[in-house]
Amino acid sequence: MYLIIALLIILILMVMNIPVALAILIGSGFYFIVNDAFTNEVLTQRLISGVESFPLLAIVFFITVGILMNYTGITTRVLRFAQVLTGHMKGSLGKVNILLSTLMGGLSGSNVADASMQSKILVPEMTKKGYDKGYSTVLTATSSIITPIIPPGIALILYGYVGNVSIGDLFLAGIIPGLLLCIMLLFYVHFTASKRGFETEVKERASFKELLIASKDALLAILLPVIIIGGIRIGMFSPTEAGAIAVLYALVLGFVVYREMSIKDLLDAFKESVHTIAVVMIIIAAGSAIGWIFTLEQLPQSLTNVITSLTENPYVFFILILIFLLTLGMFIEGNVLLIILTPIFIPMLDAYNIDPVHFGIFFIITMSIGTITPPIGTIMFVTTSITKVKIEQFIKEVIPLWGLLVIAALIIAFVPLVSMLLPNVFG
Repeated sequence: MYLIIALLIILILMVMNIPVALAILIGSGFYFIVNDAFTNEVLTQRLISGVESFPLLAIVFFITVGILMNYTGITTRVLRFAQVLTGHMKGSLGKVNILLSTLMGGLSGSNVADASMQSKILVPEMTKKGYDKGYSTVLTATSSIITPIIPPGIALILYGYVGNVSIGDLFLAGIIPGLLLCIMLLFYVHFTASKRGFETEVKERASFKELLIASKDALLAILLPVIIIGGIRIGMFSPTEAGAIAVLYALVLGFVVYREMSIKDLLDAFKESVHTIAVVMIIIAAGSAIGWIFTLEQLPQSLTNVITSLTENPYVFFILILIFLLTLGMFIEGNVLLIILTPIFIPMLDAYNIDPVHFGIFFIITMSIGTITPPIGTIMFVTTSITKVKIEQFIKEVIPLWGLLVIAALIIAFVPLVSMLLPNVFG
């Protein structure tokens, strides 16, 4: 009974537009206060223990790396490399948008950082080239969905931490699905650019010398995810230590190699990092408290029994979870869903013989669709607030991309090899 009331409190507060983390804290606080089995200090203990973890330092480091990208000259060089690769193609800047998300995903790990950066840099340039601003904004928001599943995606680290799943395996598992999503979006841009007349003029292909120069400039930045994954797989360092190395690597590039970073830039980057990290950690703390309550009330076991009574078919299970996540994603922020639902989903997987690494990639992609879906969609609001595009215009342009993303999620669900090939080979 107390659990039901606590969940209702959380839901009502969220409808009232109270920040999600605060709503969860208030609901969890109610549960602990009215339940005579606990002292009031238990809630504080659960909140602190939720963030008092060495693996969570990986999130701190990789968020910092993502923000450092824009201050060290790395973003500029990766952007130039993407432009050289696609400069002769139809819809060139649209394809740059997709490639930049894919390449930067391996550097920033944060879809919010990726979306806000590209909204400021690429959308104005795309508008000058004749792209509809709504189309450019939606493409930027959608391409940022690649970021959470390309290592070192913050969502991969969160899922691995909460679900006790190998973060190294998750990093490997995200590579092929991320590239698949990249290819699907490139085809979408090519088709829509031809149909709507975006950059359809014939342009000269970049010379080998231009390609060499651009790749040379971007190579050190692009090597970062290779160093991270390679180091983790051969046992040189843990994901957390990889995050610290990535920060050091970005600082060396900014101060020593590219020499585009100043002390003021460093302080600004750290200030921005602290703000972002604080928001994420508060959500993790609140999610840990409510997750502990769910476990105490045996909610995961109860839901497992309900789901397994509905179907024994793993494919039907994936479809049910897809519908469930798409619905919840319309109202609840992605990281919150990840923290709350992972402890509930993990016990279900044994009943269907589903690998938690495989499920994690499906879960993160499906959950990410909610970030570009009204009324809560965080990426939708980040991009539209920067580009000044109306929500109605955003929704009109995003509809076909919702379908494309759902198809991608179903491919990953129904073809385990897409996500499990690399973990099986190198794990």
